[in-house]
Amino acid sequence: MSDSRQRYNETFKREAVKYVQEQTKSLEHIADELNINPGTLRNWLGKYREFDHEPVNKMENLREQSQLIDDQKREIEDLKEEIAILKKAMHIFSKEKN
Repeated sequence: MSDSRQRYNETFKREAVKYVQEQTKSLEHIADELNINPGTLRNWLGKYREFDHEPVNKMENLREQSQLIDDQKREIEDLKEEIAILKKAMHIFSKEKN
């Protein structure tokens, strides 16, 4: 009796997992694309998953994103205030002098 199971090297497994993490397709769809059993691919995910390949992966990144958003909100408010001041100044200087 011969062993008919397909053997995959570590590099292939890691690349397959990385591909799954970067895609929006279902695991079953990707398994079908790669001609791999979905259960096998799911097992590889459990073993080789690296959260660096996912968009939101660490609490530090969430804090950094939150801080960036807060900074940008403050900058927007400052710019709005500057625009309002410039509009008032433009209105004052554009009046005709008697």
